Amino acid sequence: MAVRAVRGATQLEDDTREHMLDRVAEMVLDVMASNELEVDDFISVVFTATSDLVSEFPAYAARRLGFGEVPLLCARELEIAGSMPRVVRMMAHVETDLPRSEITHVYLHGAANLRRDLTRVRSVPDDPSDELPGG
Repeated sequence: MAVRAVRGATQLEDDTREHMLDRVAEMVLDVMASNELEVDDFISVVFTATSDLVSEFPAYAARRLGFGEVPLLCARELEIAGSMPRVVRMMAHVETDLPRSEITHVYLHGAANLRRDLTRVRSVPDDPSDELPGG
């Protein structure tokens, strides 16, 4: 069993608590399904959010999914001019038998534009004009 890192990102349309919880849960569950992971496979998860997201801690969504014993951390994303707004990112450290080349990184909604080189895109971008740097 190896330790691997898996990334995810999602973009919110607006900063409301329920929308944050829904989008983060969707991202975490997609990471789990795409990589055949269970909660017990997670070592730790770091969530970041852009400065325009203040309605809820992203980690709370994971706690509601059963991540109560997994160390979770929330941090502020760097504020870089021109970066994509309303984005939550995650980096999870997991135990898995998957080789690094088979890890699926999940980028949802507008965040699918962030790192097309790292991931099989999971959804169509909400707005093609959202193609901004900042992965």
